[in-house]
Amino acid sequence: ACGQQAAPAASNDAPAAAEGGNEAPAAAGGELAGTYDITVWCADAIVDLTKKQIEDFNASNTDGITFNATVEAVGEGDAATQMITDVEAGGDIFCFAQDQFARLVQAGALAKLGVQASELVAGANDPGVVAAASIDGQLYAYPLTSDNGYFMYYDKSVIPEEDLDSLEALIADCEAAGKYFSMENETSAWYIASWFFGTGCTSEWTTDETGAFVSVKDTFNSPEGLIAVKGMKKLLDSDYYLSSSDGAGFDSGCAIVVTGTWAFETVKGILGDNLGATDLPSFEVDGQSYHMGSFNGCKLMGVKPQTDAVKQAAVHKLAQYLSGEQGQMERFNAVAWGPSNLVDQAAPEVQANPGLAALLLQNQYSVPQGQIHGSWWDIAKVIGTDVKAATDEAGLQAALDNYYAAISALFNMSEEEKNAWSVIGGICGTAWDTDFAMTEVEPGVFESEELELKAGEELKCRQGASWDVNFGADGLNGANVVVEADGTYVVRLTTDGETGTIELIAK
Repeated sequence: ACGQQAAPAASNDAPAAAEGGNEAPAAAGGELAGTYDITVWCADAIVDLTKKQIEDFNASNTDGITFNATVEAVGEGDAATQMITDVEAGGDIFCFAQDQFARLVQAGALAKLGVQASELVAGANDPGVVAAASIDGQLYAYPLTSDNGYFMYYDKSVIPEEDLDSLEALIADCEAAGKYFSMENETSAWYIASWFFGTGCTSEWTTDETGAFVSVKDTFNSPEGLIAVKGMKKLLDSDYYLSSSDGAGFDSGCAIVVTGTWAFETVKGILGDNLGATDLPSFEVDGQSYHMGSFNGCKLMGVKPQTDAVKQAAVHKLAQYLSGEQGQMERFNAVAWGPSNLVDQAAPEVQANPGLAALLLQNQYSVPQGQIHGSWWDIAKVIGTDVKAATDEAGLQAALDNYYAAISALFNMSEEEKNAWSVIGGICGTAWDTDFAMTEVEPGVFESEELELKAGEELKCRQGASWDVNFGADGLNGANVVVEADGTYVVRLTTDGETGTIELIAK
């Protein structure tokens, strides 16, 4: 299981000679001496620490490398968008969320690791994170964390320890206490997948060398998938079920919340000594028990391709250092980021963190969040709503049939459908689950039909009914457009494919 494997003999604190990326050949240590100006993008919470770590690298490396680094606060979710928009202007080193990986590879924004560096990094880190940073076994990024997963927080004053592994017992405990069991099963495919992974189902997506999706092996619509939704139905039918992953729910009647490490401080502030954290429970169907699975995810560090092969090799050395055993432990100590480095995962201080300890416990039942088609998240999240509405087994099977049909359609789209633009949002009585077609009225200008919109509703425009390419209020992958006043509108998108502007035209 992730985080429970034997620690490697060597850490990655002492970087191997960088072998470069897409254009950068190997460079020997003596050839790397020099001063380099670079820009590093990282989360605001670690800007100061990253500056210190770069200074430490400058002082400790034996290759004569010195970096004049400008460290800028760019969030993991924003970095990929900015890199894709203009790779050349992007950070030389940048941190990003793993779900952005395929887009970055497609955009040519990641310099792949050389053979020696790949072996070192792969041996030192959680295999699930290594897989998330690879295509066809080739590493394109450096593992940074292994803490983007979920587990179960519970109120010790309500939930007895002996019931922790039984979904049925936990539901009964919540109902008896008049407290809620909170898990985001109606609005998030990320959480819904736990039921299916628990019964052995898979959804494995294949990309080509450019990062484009070419096929999927998905077994959600199967006898095992039917078992999964039967288990889900037990929770969704309870009067004390709540579809949320907000740790603040403990302050408003929850006894259980399924969420992640990011909620630890909130939950601790509410529950104090009554805070409990552990892996997800098992559920029983037809006399057999199934332990709920989960996704596990991570943050990654990328290196931008350079035209200067020597600079490329030097930057790779810094990335190895920043993402290595020492760097990850320093980030854990400073901001409690969960390490992907196997030595760090086994450290007593990491094991003593209740949230990370629970996550590592759940990891043995988890599935690495690999590269997933952007449309899958919309398609799969509907399963929970359909399951809750189902009144019999036929209704449960229909939920799976609908899911399978939508997944299959992704690879049967015509070029016209792939290139078509649409409006999607919490509009016209829908909940981000319906695309409203747009028509090209002149080159690069697309308009919807007239839509009745209400103040406060939000929307975006996307291509091919997928989130892989979408525009919001501030451009590519931007924030949702918010409707300012009730009225009848035509949504207009003006785009050249890389930039786009959305207007709401009142009628």
